[in-house]
Amino acid sequence: MMWILFKLLMTSSMVVLISEVAKKSDRLGGLIAALPLVTVLTLIWLYLEKQPESKIANHAWYTFWYVIPTLPMFLAFPFLLKRFGFWPTLGIS
Repeated sequence: MMWILFKLLMTSSMVVLISEVAKKSDRLGGLIAALPLVTVLTLIWLYLEKQPESKIANHAWYTFWYVIPTLPMFLAFPFLLKRFGFWPTLGIS
């Protein structure tokens, strides 16, 4: 249970850090958010939990392929936000 709480604290801290940095600097917040930090943490957690290398490799492989379809959202979001507001834009994109 302590291990799960540790992972939860580390991973959620990253989200809080990124949102706090983004308040101060759009560019730096975007850069940090674009880094595959959560994926790297997930790979580390899988490794430390003695998961097979094939599972870790598959996670990296599928993450790559699942990121590609999400990229248009980041292009459309700024334009839709001006027209529809935050929540509708989040739903549309």
